[in-house]
Amino acid sequence: MTCSAKTTLRRSDIRRRPAISFPALPGRAFWLGLGLRLSLAGSLLAAPAVIAAPNPIQNDFSDDAVLATLPDVSPNLNSVPRNVDELADEVQQLIGQARKTGDPRFLGYAERLLQDWPEADFTDRLRVLRATLAQSLHRFDAARRDLEQVLQTTEQRQQQIQSRLTLANLELVQGRYTNAHEHCQALANVYPGLIAASCLAQTEARTGDAESAYRRLRAQLASASNADPTSRLWAEGILGDLAAQLGLDSAAVHWGSVLQHSPDDLYTRAQLADWHLQTGNPQATLALTDGYGPVDALAARRAIARPEAGAPEAEALTSSLRERFAEAQWRGTLLHQRDFARFQLDIENRPTLALKHALANWETQREPQDTRLVLRAAHQAEDQPALQKLRQWLAEFNQADHRYPEAP
Repeated sequence: MTCSAKTTLRRSDIRRRPAISFPALPGRAFWLGLGLRLSLAGSLLAAPAVIAAPNPIQNDFSDDAVLATLPDVSPNLNSVPRNVDELADEVQQLIGQARKTGDPRFLGYAERLLQDWPEADFTDRLRVLRATLAQSLHRFDAARRDLEQVLQTTEQRQQQIQSRLTLANLELVQGRYTNAHEHCQALANVYPGLIAASCLAQTEARTGDAESAYRRLRAQLASASNADPTSRLWAEGILGDLAAQLGLDSAAVHWGSVLQHSPDDLYTRAQLADWHLQTGNPQATLALTDGYGPVDALAARRAIARPEAGAPEAEALTSSLRERFAEAQWRGTLLHQRDFARFQLDIENRPTLALKHALANWETQREPQDTRLVLRAAHQAEDQPALQKLRQWLAEFNQADHRYPEAP
């Protein structure tokens, strides 16, 4: 079914349309030439919580009943790419659209296209694309297999670079810093510049050397007058994260610079919204999240900021999110587990439930925001074993972060 400006979904359409999964939204990303975006994977809901169902779901509709009006997002699912290059172009475009809009349906369409293509005909570029999709779906082992195969067999320099970059990111996301550093260093050997420097700075910052990593990357950015805009923006985003780790006000400056040039960078937008919440500026969070209601991560932050800022209609947004999360839980569909835990902690005041899901998320994804969420939930739930587990892990890597006041 090809969409026009709007698509009306009828019961009869459901019967004849192919099944499409709705994976969680990935995070910040960038294009490397014509290659793939490096992404910080989003999180999935590993298992349904025991939660009351929402209002009974109505399922007795006539064939012509309009169930929902959807935006123009779906490609022509009956159209088959004529060759592998067309397939790769379309999959790459769909992944980019998912990250630009926050709409996970694009990832479902991309997955469908890849599943229909014979494995024997996969190219290195398609394997890197499939790995990125797998990473976004938390299929980390599958992503590693594809990327490692590309590194072992490809003769295409661009795919070697992209595979190395994506592997480095995957290891960073999972808190496997030794492996991440090795991939970052290998990347620097074949593709020196701000991208590799940013990669190395992240591993150094998360293993006890945040201050020097920040100074070094900031100096490298200042001296890289000939760097391409994408590399410069990526370095600015990493500098924002390192500055936040150090508790520096310049975090907002770095992230603001990224959004000024790339307003669709949802990952950076969420990072900056969090920074404003933590530093007591909920009005700035409201401004950053205005118009992003469909994106769970940003809608949750907006719901937290509204009562703090004395904004009207705070309860309406909270009720909408509550229904969205509860219905998804009841149906057993995929959710951003991190955002669900955040909602339970900061809005529903259910720290024990929040800790359960924050820990489940942290087992596979250990970015600073994941670690901070577990620490906050454990502190509020007064769960000393969970706090001790996180503190031991942080001590193992000598990782200190201004965003973790519960860590000491």
